[in-house]
Amino acid sequence: MIELDDLRHEFQPDPASTVRSRVRYQVLAFGVALAAITYLDRVCIAQTATVMMDELRLSERKMGFVFSAFTLAYAIFEIPTGAWGDRIGTRRVLTRIVVWWSSFTIATAAAFSYVPLLIIRFLFGMGEAGAFPNITKTFSRWFPISERGTAQGIFFMGAHLGGGLTPMLVTALLWVMPWRLVFVVFGLVGFVWAVGWFRWFRDHPAQHPAVSRAELKHIESGRRPEASHRLDASVLCRILTNRSLAALCLMYFTQAYGFYFNITWLPTYLEKARGFTGTKLGVLAGLPLVCSAVADVLGGLTTDRVTRRYGLRAGRSGVGAAALLVAGVALIAGATAQNGLVAALLIALAGAAASFLLGSCWGVCIDIAGPHAGLVSACMNTSGQVGAVLSPIILPVFLDRTPKDWTTPLCIAGLLYLAGALCWWFVDPKKPIVLDQTGRAIEDRKTQ
Repeated sequence: MIELDDLRHEFQPDPASTVRSRVRYQVLAFGVALAAITYLDRVCIAQTATVMMDELRLSERKMGFVFSAFTLAYAIFEIPTGAWGDRIGTRRVLTRIVVWWSSFTIATAAAFSYVPLLIIRFLFGMGEAGAFPNITKTFSRWFPISERGTAQGIFFMGAHLGGGLTPMLVTALLWVMPWRLVFVVFGLVGFVWAVGWFRWFRDHPAQHPAVSRAELKHIESGRRPEASHRLDASVLCRILTNRSLAALCLMYFTQAYGFYFNITWLPTYLEKARGFTGTKLGVLAGLPLVCSAVADVLGGLTTDRVTRRYGLRAGRSGVGAAALLVAGVALIAGATAQNGLVAALLIALAGAAASFLLGSCWGVCIDIAGPHAGLVSACMNTSGQVGAVLSPIILPVFLDRTPKDWTTPLCIAGLLYLAGALCWWFVDPKKPIVLDQTGRAIEDRKTQ
């Protein structure tokens, strides 16, 4: 195995360079573009759902299974792909991920009945699995501890901004092209990203010729030495039974369950339950994700600032719990509001609050992960995808039993947000999971 010290010796930047370069910001820019493309492709199907259901003769229940086929595959393959990035590096793994999912975004246009559409969306989810954990692994190597929450917040800003603008973009495109061609256009964007990433990126900052010695020193400030990436059954067991990680997984289940409504059934809800149409529908359907883009950045900046002033526990767990508390109250208020516009605005506030914590929770994954940032973040995200699988399916069940009752499933999602806030009490980012030099899992109980 190539050690980081060997890489540093082989690819050491010019010793005369004392000016701190900013290559890590370019890495972040690639990450933001990746995040935007993931949500561009995910949200597209929600905005075209009504047209697809009419053309393919799909019931709401069948469309719910189509939505969930993606997240089911995503959940199944998230942990293996995250661990794969830890082992061979994120340059190759992310290239493969983007090429795969872009191919099946385009393939969605070829579906002419329910079963092929179900299979294609499952394969789409299989391909996209591991994208966010591998970006988290990338940030763990390219950003110092003091900047990781902000980096994660800006990254998710790209995801939610892309998702927030997609409904308006799709609405405009549907005026000039059929829904199938929209999927082709969106799928092609990913191939451009994959070529640029593979040609420019390097797994370690020390490998990149544009990284100065000053930036390399800044990136490595406060970092523990990265130990072996060896992963066997005992190591995996110790990681999976860590209390903080278990609490993170439960919390992220509640966050994803509630938030996934925004990228699946929200357009249908606003149209059928609240009576919005046309441009107003497109704007309000995208509003939770647009607001989330702002919340992502503010949440990332807040978690890093509070951490620097009050410590990791307050900066990560305190910020995360407060965000979910606001999200739960806002979603329940929106579900029960009589005025349609007030309901849409409160749902958008709930989505933004649920996104405010992303810098905190993904930052914790890096804080506690040691050399397994991809695996640890994949565990948390897998739990979230379980919530995302259930969310689109459970809502049509309520509609079948009590037609037009959208209030009950939305209130349940709000209560789950409140339960997620309690989970943060059991998360302690000051107690990282690390590996000794033999690869044995241990828990370092020294506080930072």
